[in-house]
Amino acid sequence: MDVAAFITAQPSMMAPLRAMAALGLPDGWIGAGFVRNRVWDALSGFAFDTNPPADIDVVWFDPGRADAATDAALEARLRLAAPGLDWSVKNQARMHLRNRHPPYASTADALAHWLETATGVAARLTPHGVELMAPHGLDDLLGLVLRPSPNAAADPARLADLRRRAAEKGWPSRWPRLKLAL
Repeated sequence: MDVAAFITAQPSMMAPLRAMAALGLPDGWIGAGFVRNRVWDALSGFAFDTNPPADIDVVWFDPGRADAATDAALEARLRLAAPGLDWSVKNQARMHLRNRHPPYASTADALAHWLETATGVAARLTPHGVELMAPHGLDDLLGLVLRPSPNAAADPARLADLRRRAAEKGWPSRWPRLKLAL
């Protein structure tokens, strides 16, 4: 599957990408379930949005505006631009504090620290079309594999968080062909 072409063919994915692109956020992307759930649904032969994402995760990077109030204001702008979507905006320049990591250098660096490799995939709209960012590659996403990122695999507490997260979200039952590499 060509993930960028898949996204481009989905009007309900392109609309949020357009809304986010209009903000001109530095190093701005939409990731997590926005990409993962739709790709896993397609690979499982399910109708589009059988398992829609819980929200639209916008991630960006600007150390000069790393406060929750800025993210909240951006969410409000996105709700006006694309109503009916549950937007979640997080400047990754501050998220290392919540995650108890050293400061991230970029959005890609932050995504590399997310729990699962298949979740650490994001898309954005550029003048040339949909661009993807996948610090750990696309193999696990396209192979329906739930694998901890190297950072999570090296930390027993984070590995336990991933196992708990997968069970709470019901991923193995939502995608029966999902392979657990935990």
